[in-house]
Amino acid sequence: MGLDFDEGDELRDLRAAVADLASRYGHAWYLEQARTGGSVQALWDEAGAAGFLGVNLPEEHGGGGRGMVELSIVLEELGAAGCPLLMMVVSPAICGTVIARYGTPEQRDRWLPGIADGQLTMAFAITEPDAGSNSHAITTVARRDGDEWVLSGQKVWISGVDVADAVLVVAKLADAGTGTLRPALFVVPTDAPGLSRTVIPMELVSPDHQFQLFLDDVRLPADALVGSPEAGIAQLFAGLNPERVMGAAYSLGTARLALAKAADHARERRVWGTPIGAHQGISHPLAAAQVEVELARLMTLKAAWLIDTGQDAGSAANSAKYAAAEAVVHAVDAAVQTHGGSGLSQETGIGALITSSRFSRIAPVSREMILNFVAQHDLRLPRSY
Repeated sequence: MGLDFDEGDELRDLRAAVADLASRYGHAWYLEQARTGGSVQALWDEAGAAGFLGVNLPEEHGGGGRGMVELSIVLEELGAAGCPLLMMVVSPAICGTVIARYGTPEQRDRWLPGIADGQLTMAFAITEPDAGSNSHAITTVARRDGDEWVLSGQKVWISGVDVADAVLVVAKLADAGTGTLRPALFVVPTDAPGLSRTVIPMELVSPDHQFQLFLDDVRLPADALVGSPEAGIAQLFAGLNPERVMGAAYSLGTARLALAKAADHARERRVWGTPIGAHQGISHPLAAAQVEVELARLMTLKAAWLIDTGQDAGSAANSAKYAAAEAVVHAVDAAVQTHGGSGLSQETGIGALITSSRFSRIAPVSREMILNFVAQHDLRLPRSY
């Protein structure tokens, strides 16, 4: 069977529809929300009503019945228009995927329709202060107490808790037979007694916020557990590969935004009567960044396709996230340099992309951990950690 690199009319129509919606908001609006303490709720609601937020979720639960290819396209196009929705990485991609695949019928009925249309948002909590990238070292624990679960621990760098209705929390559960601790997933309503949060001040121009979470003997009903406690690792990674794909899509959208702003400026700005884009010192860094964006987009679509077809997407998802993060860092740097001093002015909005693009090398998984994965799994080199 031959390869077909044509997205087809359906995906092109999806890109166009999302781009049209996002163009009515745009980068200036997004930055205004970030700098004035506003929110992106209006765009979130409109995207949800249009079916964009839940395009990957099952039709029987209000979704579009498609997959990660479509969801990543939605986020990329929103980002390219300057108004990415960070919680798409978390709510429909991670939480929606895990609940759709492993939740009970009651859990799917309760949570998925709201996630699909954007009326309900779910955050995701795995990272801890003393665990970092080593998710095996998390210390948040869950114990049974009669018919209830009791969760205790602390999480950090948790996105969007202030807009979330619930948090999908990764905790450790003691095996009844051996006492061994292994990961399990619990849905914790954000108004649950014992759950508290503090915002983390960030040097980041974004309407989305990061939080520390404290779980102080949070009591949950028996059906708060998602899936089987014996398959916690598999269930967890069912959400983490989509997270990497969506992280890549977020970076791709931002990179396209930066390059579009830079190319417009390079065509229009004249020095000594010549557009600055005619000079290779300007054009070559932009062209190199464009090449990186196109390569990263191919790997992102491949990783999304592997997820959608039920294949192992670990290497592709990690590679896509790595490639897109490098592409956006280089694209934003070239865009700033193209603009000169105005690249750091609030008027252009490009300076605001510096921190967010740099953040893409760190979250949702660091470039170093991706290289560790590729070295071990693709090159079969000795494990380094």
